[in-house]
Amino acid sequence: MITTNIDKARDVLNQGKLVAIPTETVYGLAGNAFNETAINAIFSLKNRPKNNPLIVHIKSLEYLEMVASHIPEKAKLLAEKFWPGPLTMVLPKKPEISDLITAGKDTVAVRMPNHDLTLALLNQLDFPLVAPSANPFGSISPTSADHVMHYFEKELDVILEGGECKIGIESTIIGFEEDEVVVYRLGTLPLDEIEALVGPVKLKNVNNINPQAPGMQERHYAPNKQSYLTDKVDHFLTINSLNNVGVIAFQSEILSPRISQQIVLSPNGELKEASRNLYKAMHELDLSSVDCIVFETFPLVGLGLTINDKLKRATTQKQ
Repeated sequence: MITTNIDKARDVLNQGKLVAIPTETVYGLAGNAFNETAINAIFSLKNRPKNNPLIVHIKSLEYLEMVASHIPEKAKLLAEKFWPGPLTMVLPKKPEISDLITAGKDTVAVRMPNHDLTLALLNQLDFPLVAPSANPFGSISPTSADHVMHYFEKELDVILEGGECKIGIESTIIGFEEDEVVVYRLGTLPLDEIEALVGPVKLKNVNNINPQAPGMQERHYAPNKQSYLTDKVDHFLTINSLNNVGVIAFQSEILSPRISQQIVLSPNGELKEASRNLYKAMHELDLSSVDCIVFETFPLVGLGLTINDKLKRATTQKQ
């Protein structure tokens, strides 16, 4: 099941079936973007609501014209600068792009992944891939082939082994409104790098009912265990009388007899390292014997803003 054989993955995709693919951000659940049976299978396997759009993955800048009917000048600048890489752009779609992919909207989310194995696979295909994260909807995103196997061992014939994701957090998703760049989802591409190229951007709010792009739901990326987010972990544990707690901290170990397991994401205080290790740590504690998970808030700068956004959604209580 877990393999580096892209020929096998290609054959499965050509049959209209699904494979798991590695990217620099997280592993994706991929199918032929021009095959509605494959697209429906993605929604079904993930138990994903069909009002939530999918992302189309392409192999080259030239391929963008097969997907998008109009490409603003700012989009061209951003693609030339940041692709392949963790930037997804929402653009007017070509008629060939199924309404299933776009949740009935006239726009499509598209990016070019930065992973040699997946780019090699895309170059063997005559269609782009639609590929949301390879996890059940709302669950912790997978950053290794083993994470995907844990979720879908019985359902997938092929999980491409691409190692641990080198970035480990989803792509930044942007769109364009009257030539203004809007940010639908914070991701690993910092906003200041986007603004340096195209000027100021505007943040869009959470939308559970009619999301413009993936990852805009109020609750997402969530462990099964009860989870909390706080900037003062030891105080939070005390006032809430929590015991047998798993803690995910940014830089320094937190001392408390109430903590049973603890993972420090970056002892050197590097936000990129912390983001790369975040989902792996979440999987580890979610499968452990702790009763709940407490996350430490990150610094409100750079990638810290993105990580806090993920953690806020991960710790939002179920409705």
